[in-house]
Amino acid sequence: MTLLTKDEAFALLKKVLAYSKADECEVNLSGTNNSNIRYARNAVSTSGSVSQFQLVVQSAFGKKSGVATINEFDDASLEKVVRRSEELAQLAPENPEYVSILGPQKYAEAITFVPATAAITPKMRADAVAQSLQTAKESKAVAAGFLEDSNGFSALMNSKGLFAYNTSTNTNFSITVRTEDGKGSGYATRGYNDVTKLDTKLATKIAADKAVKSAAAKAIEPGKYTVILEPAAAAVLLERIFFGLDARQADEGRSFLSLPGGKTRLGEKLVDERVNIYSDPLNPELPTSTWNGDGRPQEKISWIEKGVVKNLSYSRYWAEKKGVKPVPGPDAAIMEGGTKSIEELIAGTKKGVLVTRLWYIRDVDPQSLLLTGLTRDGTFYIENGKIQYPIKNFRFNESPVIMLNNLEELGKPERTVSVESNANYLLPPMKIRDFTFSSLSDAV
Repeated sequence: MTLLTKDEAFALLKKVLAYSKADECEVNLSGTNNSNIRYARNAVSTSGSVSQFQLVVQSAFGKKSGVATINEFDDASLEKVVRRSEELAQLAPENPEYVSILGPQKYAEAITFVPATAAITPKMRADAVAQSLQTAKESKAVAAGFLEDSNGFSALMNSKGLFAYNTSTNTNFSITVRTEDGKGSGYATRGYNDVTKLDTKLATKIAADKAVKSAAAKAIEPGKYTVILEPAAAAVLLERIFFGLDARQADEGRSFLSLPGGKTRLGEKLVDERVNIYSDPLNPELPTSTWNGDGRPQEKISWIEKGVVKNLSYSRYWAEKKGVKPVPGPDAAIMEGGTKSIEELIAGTKKGVLVTRLWYIRDVDPQSLLLTGLTRDGTFYIENGKIQYPIKNFRFNESPVIMLNNLEELGKPERTVSVESNANYLLPPMKIRDFTFSSLSDAV
């Protein structure tokens, strides 16, 4: 499917708005091309592509609003979807939290679209997977992986004159490698806007090496250990902080950022002063759209600076209620780090545990952000700056807030993909003291 250009999207949206009889009307238009190839037991199992367009119309009469969706774009269908949204709006009860749509906004030019990624062919996908499979076979191991790529556009226009447009590309790759006897397992994941940065052979080699080295795992006692979390392991914990940076949740006492009496921890030191977390839609390693779903501009924002909570996200309704500037939540999060590689962090560790991946994350206590889950796909015991032997997996009970107060050292940030949310982040590996492993697990 060919993506609509900015001019083509503008013309279509303008036509849709011309049918509107509502007090306010907002129209979202999007189109995506998604392709993938999946393999298991060292053989490709499925591949496919899906292309789709979608038009979403929201009409409002006062505080009553209705939404209708369609994927047909002839004139009769366009008018039909507008009329349908208006009918639903008239039937709806008033929404006490409805906020009038925005007028025209200014946006920075996004850097989310990379032509090389949009030009991926089925052969290129197959060749990338062939390199991965060959690497696994050379290691006498068995691979299962998933490679997906997408390109698309999104556009927004409303009856107050706002117009926004963006194109984007992305590719994600994940690989699990097992030894032939199933006793060892390794994992790696990569995600980029620019496919030329993806090396499936290298990622598979890393996973295969961990699989082979983890096959003869020994059990050690649960307890508190110094751990080195690889970025993929850190992501599933840290994103609970990222998702929780919402002012309303904090104000209403539903968050780890809440304090008694309706107060919050905004402006307080929450974690170690070496922790700096921000979002930046123009970061070259992790670019995102320069506008969010309701048309507000996305700008560089510091969320945690030197350990202090600097900003919370505010919906337009909650910002109006509190008399503050509405701040959209981040589309992606970036955490500053140091310069050391994972190998250098290991070399500086007297005793500890290297964790490749954490999974099956569940909430234990949302107020303290206490989480539980399991290590997986390569867990190793470190002593005197070297990996000594693989160890059996653990269940952990830990809060990322406590974890970031027990920070010993940060490595060099790298882009990673969360196995829980499939979101992309730019995170460092991190060395943490007193990480709590509560019991052993027989998972590989």
